[in-house]
Amino acid sequence: MSAVPDDDSTAALTARLRRDGHVFLTAAAMQPLLAAQRELADWPAFVASWNGMPIDTYMADGGRYRRRLYAVYTADDKGQRRGDHQPHYQGLEYNHLNGDVARWFEPIGADIGSGPTMQAVLGFCHALFGALAPATKRWHVEVHQFRIEAVSGESGKPTPEGVHRDGVDYVLVLLVRRHNIASGTTTIHSPEGRDLGSFTLQQPFDATLIDDHRVYHGVTPVQPIDDGEPAFRDVLVVTFRGL
Repeated sequence: MSAVPDDDSTAALTARLRRDGHVFLTAAAMQPLLAAQRELADWPAFVASWNGMPIDTYMADGGRYRRRLYAVYTADDKGQRRGDHQPHYQGLEYNHLNGDVARWFEPIGADIGSGPTMQAVLGFCHALFGALAPATKRWHVEVHQFRIEAVSGESGKPTPEGVHRDGVDYVLVLLVRRHNIASGTTTIHSPEGRDLGSFTLQQPFDATLIDDHRVYHGVTPVQPIDDGEPAFRDVLVVTFRGL
């Protein structure tokens, strides 16, 4: 596992991603990095926006365990701007379960999408990934709100396609909330399948940074701890692809 270095500056994170292809940041390291971009004044509303999201109806395995909202942005020297709503598409080489389909998801709410927390996340990613690829002046950015639910006798699958790449340049996975679940362990692998480490996002603001060209990643299924209570894992996934 590549843990966050003591020096958690952008330069240190850039060096670690260049070296290892992935970094796990604890909440204690990640939250100040986001707050340095912008005050996270709408964090409670940001967290609450995961409630009531629609079911992802594109699951080829027939599962009803995933809820999802989606938005697209452009990032360049003028900052980050939301684009027109469009489908999410991955080829089968990246998603053998749900690939080769233009999937239309409901949009992330306008207030959340333009709010200070989302803008802090996008600003952090733009600064970091831009430092990793200084020749890239314009980025296609996709943002996903995911809730994975688990019930008695049916696990929730954060990555139902298994260990995979996303088909982009860089990825951020930010834990927003987890409630009454066990497991959900992130695993990192080399392109040849070698195990490079594992960790579990446990606290709000725990995060993973991934160079999608260099490593594969997956997350183990989650199970309810108490069958009588709701059980779910809420994450924000942000991907950057150079244009």
